[in-house]
Amino acid sequence: MTLHAPNHLENLSPDTMVVAAGRPAREHDSPVNPPIVLSSTYVGTGAVVDGDRAYGRYSNPTWDPLEEALSELEGATLPALLFSSGLAAVSAALSLIPVGGVLVMPTHSYQGALVMAQEQSAKGLFTLRTVDIANNDEVIAALTGSGEKAASMLWLESPTNPMLEVADMQVLCRSAQAVGAIIVTDNTFSTPLVQKPLELGADLVLHSVTKYLAGHSDVVLGALATSNPELRSTLLHHRSIHGAIAGPFEAWLALRGLRTLALRVERSQASAVELAQRLDLHDAVERVLFPGLPLDPGHNRAKAQMNGFGSILCIEVAGGEAAATAFVEALRLWTPATSLGGVESLIERRRRHANEPETVPANLLRLSVGIENVEDLWRDLEQAFDQLSGPQ
Repeated sequence: MTLHAPNHLENLSPDTMVVAAGRPAREHDSPVNPPIVLSSTYVGTGAVVDGDRAYGRYSNPTWDPLEEALSELEGATLPALLFSSGLAAVSAALSLIPVGGVLVMPTHSYQGALVMAQEQSAKGLFTLRTVDIANNDEVIAALTGSGEKAASMLWLESPTNPMLEVADMQVLCRSAQAVGAIIVTDNTFSTPLVQKPLELGADLVLHSVTKYLAGHSDVVLGALATSNPELRSTLLHHRSIHGAIAGPFEAWLALRGLRTLALRVERSQASAVELAQRLDLHDAVERVLFPGLPLDPGHNRAKAQMNGFGSILCIEVAGGEAAATAFVEALRLWTPATSLGGVESLIERRRRHANEPETVPANLLRLSVGIENVEDLWRDLEQAFDQLSGPQ
């Protein structure tokens, strides 16, 4: 099942692809946008063969346009696979690890993925080795096993959540390939407009479609994309048997959200750079984590392998946990909430979550920069800092 882009999609920029991909055929009186198909089953007789829809757990016409668009954007040669959530996609990806295998994963990863890996490792399904993903030597040693079993899977997240460490993607992918490990990259933070993991050596790209791709904080979806037919077939079987399928309305909403991805990313990235630079100079901020800053440890790697630096930044507020909590409570425009990648700017103290790694500072705040006017966002941050410092 090779994906061939229609002629009108060839040689288009990603900015145009988010608008053009997944459109219905151009026929007289046909809709410009794909319709929502609400059906649990499809007309058919005899044995189910490859390509038949057959039943709603296997396929839905509303999924197809979004799966096509995601594949085009990620540079995959096969249609992507939608899942009911980002964690459902994580579960499917982890199912590729053979029993008794080894998973190498960043110490700082999406919390749901890290907790799932820890729980499955505790059950003896595989061995989990967590690493500082920015440390090549440490990662390569974990991949080779240093005299023990070599890795079965390398899980990449770059920049990481929430510490924004940047992996040396090509070097680590080559090292993983050398030991025969499957390479999964969570590309949620970057989006395919900013980073192309398949081009850098990954086998499988994962998205929480909930975040930037859908972009409006109203959908829960996940996706996986690959050019490997065997991997895709295994993942499709997992989705069908485990029932982790997308609702048609959610898929339709996500595709509608995808249409403005380029505009949203352009705006939010520009604002993130501006805010990071200003916060880096603020007396109430101990540290800014953002690969777009020239002195950030991941800056040079990000500059080499990304088309921009993303729209997530983190700050450590002077005064510790109490000051960080008070700062969030003083904000008026920024919304204190988990998740990220929506049109609205969100902020949260990550260590408020019980499962967050202890290596994440208690005073660290993760900021997801939205598309509001950057001066309005800055004024809100300033007034919250002023409240921390008290009357002058």
